[in-house]
Amino acid sequence: MSRIKDFYNKYLSRINAYWLVIIGFLILTFTVGDSNLYKRYTYDEKIRSLEKEIKHYQKEIEINSKKLNDLHTDKEGLERFAREEYFMKKPNEDVYIIKKK
Repeated sequence: MSRIKDFYNKYLSRINAYWLVIIGFLILTFTVGDSNLYKRYTYDEKIRSLEKEIKHYQKEIEINSKKLNDLHTDKEGLERFAREEYFMKKPNEDVYIIKKK
């Protein structure tokens, strides 16, 4: 019992009880539960990565919609796309495919 009294007299006697309760409450709030600091940090990181992913896919959507619009409007572009992507050819020509290693 004297150890507890010595500890109290040495460290806790100067601290007001209200401050002790407030500090205990803050420690519990930031370390226990769904809204602790670690979980908030991980959620923020996930939000940032998902926002980057959204921006990336929005850029890809813009690029692909421009390509699609070009294919709908430009007949020569459509022919070039069909030749490059699907290896289509005209009846009187030969196509040679060279694969890179």
